[in-house]
Amino acid sequence: MRVTKHQRQHRVAQLLEQGPVASQAQLVELLAAQGIEATQTTVSRDLDELGAVKVRLPGGDTAYALPELPVQQIAPSDHLRRVLGEWVVELASSENLVVLRTPPGCAHVVGSALDRSGLPDVIGTVAGDDTVIVVVAEGRSGRALADHLASLAGLAASTGRGLDQSRDGKGRGR
Repeated sequence: MRVTKHQRQHRVAQLLEQGPVASQAQLVELLAAQGIEATQTTVSRDLDELGAVKVRLPGGDTAYALPELPVQQIAPSDHLRRVLGEWVVELASSENLVVLRTPPGCAHVVGSALDRSGLPDVIGTVAGDDTVIVVVAEGRSGRALADHLASLAGLAASTGRGLDQSRDGKGRGR
């Protein structure tokens, strides 16, 4: 089937969001299964233009991922569940912050998914290499959001070094 460049790139983006794609050759095969003919060179150019990056998955394998999609585009809830389940290995909370740990090189994918999640408690995120800090809306609990995200990720939330329980709100231990 003949498709335009934009149609093909849209399919590439969909395939990357549906599950891990480890290589350009695999992507060529996945497109072919949908009736779209593309060479490895074309797929390489598409990945570059889409801004795809290789990220390390739990277990050490790597896969392509799209770190940034338009912030205005709300990601489906199953996308957030999949991203958290695949890339978040640990959570902690402190008052109005949640800290998520990921394998090296994966934090930006998790941060982008959270930014686009539409969760009312999330003001925004800051992502490093393997850590995402989530700023929780005023009047909302970091612990409640951490528990919700942990549930989506299939993990147990914990408080970072007892910060929720050992601080009196003025930065002093009890």
